[in-house]
Amino acid sequence: MSAALGLKAKPIASEPANDDSDISALINRLTAEVNQIAVDKTKAIQQITNQMKMLALNALIESSRAGAQGAGFAVVAQEVRGVGQQVETIARELESQLTKRTGDLVASIDRMSQRSRGERMVDLSLNAIELIDRNLYERTCDVRWWATDSALVDCAASPDAAAVSHASQRLGVILGAYTVYLDLWLCDLDGNVIANGRADRFRAVGQNVAHTKWFREAKTLRSGDDYVAGDVENQPLLGNAQVATYCASVRAGGQANGAPIGVLAIHFDWEAQARAIVQGVRVGDSDKARVLLVDSNLRVIAASDGQGILSERISLSLNGQRSGFYQDGSGTLVAFHATPGYETYRGLGWYGVIVCGA
Repeated sequence: MSAALGLKAKPIASEPANDDSDISALINRLTAEVNQIAVDKTKAIQQITNQMKMLALNALIESSRAGAQGAGFAVVAQEVRGVGQQVETIARELESQLTKRTGDLVASIDRMSQRSRGERMVDLSLNAIELIDRNLYERTCDVRWWATDSALVDCAASPDAAAVSHASQRLGVILGAYTVYLDLWLCDLDGNVIANGRADRFRAVGQNVAHTKWFREAKTLRSGDDYVAGDVENQPLLGNAQVATYCASVRAGGQANGAPIGVLAIHFDWEAQARAIVQGVRVGDSDKARVLLVDSNLRVIAASDGQGILSERISLSLNGQRSGFYQDGSGTLVAFHATPGYETYRGLGWYGVIVCGA
């Protein structure tokens, strides 16, 4: 459970973003060139046949002037005229068929390119949500481990001044090593915060959090092996910062099957960590992409452009799928992938989403 999992490392890697588009562009260009050559050549053939038809017409005129002596030449002129018409018909059919075939090829390449681009965006969406899943799995491990710390167990059992001071000191030491948290709170079973690790920054001690969803759920945990993973929210007691709160029950003797005597709540510094993920996804500049993490209600909880966080809800056409991509009515490419969870962390129904401009 290293603090190095604070997601300030290198961006999410992916295959070179421009490879597929470069290949598609090359094929499109070559196809267009072939199509143009076919059109140019068929037009040249048509010009020649037009000349043949004019010569044949002139020959017919001259043969008619020659009377009976030009009758044989008239037959030849008619044949030349007929051949010219046949060649013109073939040239037009060739142009039509080649144009159709190359058009079909271009359309097929465009579909393949869009599919390849969509699949790449789905993979990147999965990478983003997997990275946050693995990170939050570590948070579930942290809270269950720290809830067994003897200083916290003793304080929850008997919260006198000395025990509170020792517990707060211990929480401060943890925060010094784990920079991904804003604060750690030890609460009694009535929801009163009795100790926190950053008392110099946050006046949480003495506040009551019994009304919060995460505390209510934490009180119902069946053992010390269970945990609560809260939704991302603005926490007023932490300067209205965006946090993801994780809880475990503090139990008598630090034993998993001991009687519950308190609740440990750890507040993950969501904004900074989530921003590192969505801004680290390697989409190309040409993709004009907006990378998002959204919760189970499709509320934006992280955005590469920093917009709409905790206030915007997106329209996502899932059609019963956990992953996929599609183009909306405006031609915008939308790719998504549901949280797969990691180890004992099942995930909260979140999605990684990438929205690419047309």
